[in-house]
Amino acid sequence: MRGEAIECDSDRDAQRSRVDIVLARVLPPVEARMARFLPPWAIHALTEFLVFGVKQAWVCLFGGLMLAAILITGIAWPDAAPLTRYDFLFLYAVSLQAAFLAARLERPREALVILIFHLVGTAMEIFKTHVGSWTYPEANILRIGGVPLFSGFMYAAVGSYLARVARTFEFRFRRYPPRRWTLLLAALIYMNFFTHHFAPDIRLALFAFAGLLFLRTPVSYRVWRWRHRMPLLLGFLLVAVFIWIAENLGTLAGAWMYPDQTGGWRMVSAGKLGSWYLLMLISWVLVTIVHPPKEEGVGA
Repeated sequence: MRGEAIECDSDRDAQRSRVDIVLARVLPPVEARMARFLPPWAIHALTEFLVFGVKQAWVCLFGGLMLAAILITGIAWPDAAPLTRYDFLFLYAVSLQAAFLAARLERPREALVILIFHLVGTAMEIFKTHVGSWTYPEANILRIGGVPLFSGFMYAAVGSYLARVARTFEFRFRRYPPRRWTLLLAALIYMNFFTHHFAPDIRLALFAFAGLLFLRTPVSYRVWRWRHRMPLLLGFLLVAVFIWIAENLGTLAGAWMYPDQTGGWRMVSAGKLGSWYLLMLISWVLVTIVHPPKEEGVGA
C-alpha cells in the first residue's frame, strides 16, 4: 500500500460524503492544536490514519450495528421474552435498513442490490443448513425451513459495506477487467457453493480465475489529503479477514454454529477465509452494478 501526494480540492466539499463534510469542520481546529507540539508531516500522517479509521467505522455502520445486536442479545436475551431472539434480530434489521434509506445513508439503487444479495444469501443459507454445513440452534417463527430470516441481513451487511466504502473512499481503478468476466466469475462462485457437495470442488480454479482477472488491478482511494493505492486482491483479502473475525464473534454469541461447535465454542476454521473471500467477490461484483468501476484520474 502506498500514498500519492494528490491534494484534495476544497471546492469539492459539496460532492463529498457526510463524513467528509463533518470532518472538514472538525479537523482544522484539531490540527491547529496538534501544531503546537508536532511537525507538519506528523500531523498530516496522524490525520490520515485517524480519518481512515473514522471512515471505516462509518461505512461499517450497518454491519457494526447488526453485529452489536447479535452480541448483546446473545448475552442478555431473556428466556421469557414474548419475542424470540431471532425474530427480534429480523425486525431490528428491517428497521435498520429502513432508517438507512430514510436518512439517505444508502441510496435506493444500493438498497436494491443489497436486497438481491440478501435473497442470494438466504437461498444459499437454506441449502447449506439442509446439508448440515451449519445450524441455527434457537427456535423462532420468522424462518424458511431451518433458516431464520435475519440471516440474510448478514450478507446484506457485506453488500452495504462494499457499496458505502466504494462511494466514501472514491474508489478508482487501473486495468479493471471487463464486466462480463467478473459476472462470469461471480456466477461460477455462487454455483460452486452448491455443486461442491455432489460434484468436484472447483474452488482452486476460482481463486486462479480471480487472480487472472484482478492481479494487475490496483485500487486508488482517497482518505483525506492524499490518494493511496493498493492491489485490489489484497483489499479483498483484508475484507475477508474482518468478515471472518465477525463470524467468530457471531458464533461465540450463539447466533449460529458449525458442526464442530456443538460440543462447545471453538474458533471458526481459518479455511472459512477462502469461502468468505469468494463470497465477498460475489458481493463486490453486485455492487459494481450500482457503482461501475471508474478509471483512476476520473473525477479524482
